[in-house]
Amino acid sequence: MKIIDDSKSKVALLSGGSMMYIDAVCKGIDDIPTILPSIREKMKRRLEAEGLQEMCNLLKKLDPEHWEIVDRNNHRRVIHALEVCLQTGKTYTSFRSDTIKDRPFNIIKIGLNRDRDELYERINQRVVAMLDAGMVNEALKVYPKRELNALNTVGYKELFEYLDGLTTIDEAIFKIQSNTRRYARKQLTWYKKDVDIKWFHPDNIEEILKYTRTLLQNPSK
Repeated sequence: MKIIDDSKSKVALLSGGSMMYIDAVCKGIDDIPTILPSIREKMKRRLEAEGLQEMCNLLKKLDPEHWEIVDRNNHRRVIHALEVCLQTGKTYTSFRSDTIKDRPFNIIKIGLNRDRDELYERINQRVVAMLDAGMVNEALKVYPKRELNALNTVGYKELFEYLDGLTTIDEAIFKIQSNTRRYARKQLTWYKKDVDIKWFHPDNIEEILKYTRTLLQNPSK
């Protein structure tokens, strides 16, 4: 938000697929309570002792609504939601008011999508291209820091399993493709609920530009 507020340009272009980050920009951020150090330490020990799957099961019990949408492979997000639940006795969802804050700018939302078969084939091809471009060597370089949350993502985590000798490279590729397709479905499910998004095929560049120009010139439309 600070970058947008400080920008001298009249138009800011944001792109990406992270659901909660885009909601934070477009709708504002809810007031989530600060977690006590004792609660944080307690949940850290539970995660180490019981594992992420058990933490996900606990979140499903305490806050099934948030469990449905949270990235259950991201231990930081799962644990933070549990910290809020345990500290307050309320669900994490209850603090996410979904009340749209006043935004000092107009928002144009454009969604890009392809036919499902086309999308999946492009995902599969992209994964192979990433491997051909040296993704295994890239994963090897950051392997010593594999516990960092930034590396707990599709692509790295499957290759870390390969580097640990737990899978073959072909199995790792298959898992990356499968998990990427699953995440794409999750993104589409989330964004299809947003009636303000205008959807286009990515190749329809002229249509996208025409739509954008129209709204920039006539913000009230």
